[in-house]
Amino acid sequence: MRRDDLLFLNAELTPAERRAVQRRVKAGELHRISPGIATALPAEEWPALIQREKTRILAALFPGAVVGYKSAFDAMQGPVMHLAYTYSRAVELPGLKVELVKAPPRLEGDQPISGRDIYFPGHPRIFLDNMTRSKTGRTASRAQLEQRLLSIAEAQGDEKLSDLRLQIEALAPAMGRAREAKALGKIIGALLGTQSPKSLKSPAGRARSLGHDAACVARLDALVNALRKTPMPVVKDVATTAAARQNFAFLESYFSNFIEGTEFEIEEARSIVMEGRIVENRPRDSHDILGVYRQASHPGWRMQPLAASDGILVQLQERHADMMGARPEVSPGQFKLVKNRAGTTLFVEPGLVRGTLVEGAKRLNDVEQGLPRALAAMLLVADVHPFVDGNGRLARLMMNAELSYANQCRIIVPTLYRESYLDCLRAMTRESDAALYSKAMMWIRDWTGSFDYGDADKTIETMRRCNAFERSPANHRLLQPNKLNAA
Repeated sequence: MRRDDLLFLNAELTPAERRAVQRRVKAGELHRISPGIATALPAEEWPALIQREKTRILAALFPGAVVGYKSAFDAMQGPVMHLAYTYSRAVELPGLKVELVKAPPRLEGDQPISGRDIYFPGHPRIFLDNMTRSKTGRTASRAQLEQRLLSIAEAQGDEKLSDLRLQIEALAPAMGRAREAKALGKIIGALLGTQSPKSLKSPAGRARSLGHDAACVARLDALVNALRKTPMPVVKDVATTAAARQNFAFLESYFSNFIEGTEFEIEEARSIVMEGRIVENRPRDSHDILGVYRQASHPGWRMQPLAASDGILVQLQERHADMMGARPEVSPGQFKLVKNRAGTTLFVEPGLVRGTLVEGAKRLNDVEQGLPRALAAMLLVADVHPFVDGNGRLARLMMNAELSYANQCRIIVPTLYRESYLDCLRAMTRESDAALYSKAMMWIRDWTGSFDYGDADKTIETMRRCNAFERSPANHRLLQPNKLNAA
């Protein structure tokens, strides 16, 4: 017999133990909360006890029941619990109302909760339950259902949503929910872009059904149109030897990370890359340097242009997983699930990331290879901001991959040029100012191509004399290396 005096459930007791509890109730040692439930706690503590032992109590009072409707949708939270049972009835307990609804018993996909004789339904049953009409608040709203479906798609991909639709169709006959399954099929089809969006009720659902962020794609179109009209001189690759490519990749990674706030002294960063010396108290920052360096130096990454089709999705996910692998907190390789912003700039909604990337990728072949296509690729990734973190670094890597693929000079954005670089991006994303964006990037491309990268020490020293490592554009000017003597 239980000796904690907190909770006694007849269903858990032997006949002798039940009689003992009854005697203690009569003697005033225990209190009867409800038929089959007793406790030594005072009445004011009963609601908290019921909530704390909810699963145990429900399993004892209603064995074989399946959590249903909004209770399943909300993961058993709240003062009302809906259960699919053998009959319909309302049961009042302190702090908890139990609504029993006559419905099919345990079905495929329903799992026992904490090993007890009460079950939590699988996703197909939850959605079928909540698609029924109810005037009593028993079901989740259509907008809530659509948002949950969107969350599944964003967390696990469209394939999971398609699988869910098939599972719903398979389960519907056993529940007598053919009409609900058909309606859910239309909603899922609309979210997948294969059916009309008219069935969608939520703004997020309607937005996703359109497939992409129209404003983002319009900005890319504006850039593409401008790039077609803008002559862009070609600067050939200046890092043509193995040593030069290694040195260039290091400096590219160093400055790209510095832009994002991963700051090291140049020699400290150099030891990370050249000697594999991870800074003891900054292992993740060290791996940030290595991640960008690896993709800037390895031929398989550095010369891989952005796919002009839906292949862009896997491509970016693989790159991001490789680059940010040491930071599990940012979900390497997984598209964002929540909105992200930089200052007042709000990036593409999570539900529109995939569609916007694919739609934007279609524009890449509309411009010439080399710098025009590189600027379009960087804008697309930077404007969508598809991941939790690492978007700026990834955007610059994609820009430079386009340049390497065309055998042209990659671009380094030094610390002193950071504000000019970010300003020209803001001008493009906020005002579609393609002229400023193109001019600024051509200037820094020319600057990058003016160095000899064969000797790392000499290159770093020359960049230092050009003020590349300075932070304040108000106090310093970025100098071209061929004008150092004149300066």
